Amino acid sequence: MNDLQEKRFHNWLENARDWAISRSRFWGTPLPIWMCEDGVEVVVIDSIRKLEELSGEKVTDLHRHNLDHITIASSRGSKYGILRRVDDVFDCWFESGSMPYAYIHYPFENAALFENNFPGHFVAEGIDQTRGWFYTLMVLSTALFGKPAFRNLICNGLVLAEDGKKMSKKLRNYPLASEVIDAYGADPLRLYLINSPVVRAENLRFKKDGVYNIVKDVFLPWYNAYRFLVQNVKRFEIECSETFLPINRNILEKSSNALDQWINSATESLVHFVRQEMDAYRLYTVVPYLLKFLDHLTNIYVRFNRKRLKGRTRYDDCKIALSTLYHVLLTSCKVMAPFTPFFTEVLYQNLKKLHDGAEESIHFCNFPQGGGKRGERIEQSVSRMMKIIDLARNIRERHNKPLKTPLRWFTGKLGEYLLEELNIRSVNSCNDPLKYASLRAEPEFSVLGKRLGKIMAVVAKEVKSMTQEAILTFEKEGEINIATHCLKLGDIKVIRDFKRPDNMTEKEIDAEGDGDVLVVLDLQPDELLFDAGVAREIVNRIQKLRKKVGLEPTDVVEVYIKPLDEDASSLQRVLDSQAILAEETHAVSDLSFTITLSRTSLVFDADAVLKLYGGPGNTKLAQGLQVYLLSRDFNNLRAEFQVGKGKIKVDCIENQPVVEVVKGQHVFLTIGDHYSSTKTD
Repeated sequence: MNDLQEKRFHNWLENARDWAISRSRFWGTPLPIWMCEDGVEVVVIDSIRKLEELSGEKVTDLHRHNLDHITIASSRGSKYGILRRVDDVFDCWFESGSMPYAYIHYPFENAALFENNFPGHFVAEGIDQTRGWFYTLMVLSTALFGKPAFRNLICNGLVLAEDGKKMSKKLRNYPLASEVIDAYGADPLRLYLINSPVVRAENLRFKKDGVYNIVKDVFLPWYNAYRFLVQNVKRFEIECSETFLPINRNILEKSSNALDQWINSATESLVHFVRQEMDAYRLYTVVPYLLKFLDHLTNIYVRFNRKRLKGRTRYDDCKIALSTLYHVLLTSCKVMAPFTPFFTEVLYQNLKKLHDGAEESIHFCNFPQGGGKRGERIEQSVSRMMKIIDLARNIRERHNKPLKTPLRWFTGKLGEYLLEELNIRSVNSCNDPLKYASLRAEPEFSVLGKRLGKIMAVVAKEVKSMTQEAILTFEKEGEINIATHCLKLGDIKVIRDFKRPDNMTEKEIDAEGDGDVLVVLDLQPDELLFDAGVAREIVNRIQKLRKKVGLEPTDVVEVYIKPLDEDASSLQRVLDSQAILAEETHAVSDLSFTITLSRTSLVFDADAVLKLYGGPGNTKLAQGLQVYLLSRDFNNLRAEFQVGKGKIKVDCIENQPVVEVVKGQHVFLTIGDHYSSTKTD
């Protein structure tokens, strides 16, 4: 509110006009002034008790029509007549300005309550109250107590129609609030307004699309992270045959995983930031920070930890990752509950099931206190990692190298996450700063200009002429003396230009930098890398097909790939199921193929099963065997065939003879096995 405080309100106070606090109205609070006819004697009444003492009448109502008949005898004697109340009433803004003390009947009551809490922590009103309520509060409080009536001011601007005009029922130039809430929800509307200029005492042109963007940019990523947790907790419980219970946060803070440390630190920073901004009554800074946090949560933590969260690493590593994500989501919900009360309540009602002794509602929970472990260094490291990823992607785009196409190596740091995200086979950290880069220095004119004045040109010339050795020394020591001036790291910008090896072309090796870091990519083609890229693309098509038919991550299916090219040597057939869920034809590079997803199920050779019981005429016995095998747990049945080297003895069916069932002869565990058998035959 600095702009409001130092300009609009300041200017009004500086040129303030006299305030006539009286109004010639019938309705209003009567001025407590009694005056004789000649105007010489004036009595100002400061309490009901005083009026009763001077008038001799009982006063029960302070409205004008109950006071105007009351008179007071003149203190000069009866010959001077009586005193009557003046006709005027108070300006209604006088009453509003008296709110901080009048509402608790101070000073006649609640003196300790008032004196311990005045001035109020904050007041909130629209920009149009600059010359109204804000002014009268300030004037009366300053006159009575010598200080403002409030410690903080929250001032909102005006919400206008999209065309910049005032919202008008006649023009219907605005969407109904009920329509916006029905379409997008109350929380997105609230967050849209909080994140708009209107909370900075500026006007807002309301756009329905703005509410949609909040849904798209805030709520969908937030919900997707929550849904990803729920899906993988469900998967964990199925695969591990145990109920998932999150690990205690104090134990998680000791995790050796760098991204666990980072997201825990980032969550603590979120709590610290929101508390800090709310203490300062800066609503408008919260949403941009939340956007950044959610982007980091979904696009860094969840994305880079998918293997851990999906249980593709160790059991304990998976549980640590899931527990970390659980606590991060729970904490972020508590932090955002005041801003998005409905959405956070929905998430909390499910999250609390894993927390013994949890409050019934998120709005019964204490606001997070923070104070946990924060690591500025790890946050800077991850920020640097994301910068490297962006630079490497720029190189790929420049050379039309899709992310699914693996590359040999690049020079950088933070290896394991960079390898996976950038689809690189190896990472080389280059300790020689001049191997791939030539350094040059540029003065920061915006910083040095005001400080150096006329000598700036001399300093700029010397900075630009610095040798590479001098620049390295400057970066190491953090300062350098030029023309009797000591320049620090913020005064000089070091630029790293790519220096391509003599025997390589731009199509073989390229780089991208931002002055602080230089990323170098090896772009040379390789047959093995090409095959790996095709394989990655096929996996991507399979995942999209799963999503298209609405499969959950825990749904087990078999994948069947049918080559459509004459040369099928580069694709391997996967034939593993029965009921077909979906089928699509694809093309990757020069390869064409069909992908089929199917649920797992047994396939029987009806004739072979009948022969177990002597052939035709024993159909009921054959059907009994099939029913029994179909009722078995698939994984247990497969394990028995493995132990029996492809054979199992069935002797537990009542009133049926013992038979030996051979896998691949009587029964096939997948449609792939059955298909392969028929093709061989």
